[in-house]
Amino acid sequence: MTLDERTLALLVCPLCKGKLLWQAEAQELICRGDRLAYPVRNQIPHLLESAARQVSADELEQLPK
Repeated sequence: MTLDERTLALLVCPLCKGKLLWQAEAQELICRGDRLAYPVRNQIPHLLESAARQVSADELEQLPK
């Protein structure tokens, strides 16, 4: 599954309003600023802080810039 480019361009982090990076393998949208990963289930982004997981510094380093 992939998210549509137009959809990705509209989505922002609900906390900082920063850009989200799509990680297809993990089915997550990553916010670098808040170091949070929001899950995408059944092609629906769950952009709730309570649904997000913390992203480690090591994981952030491995993400494309």
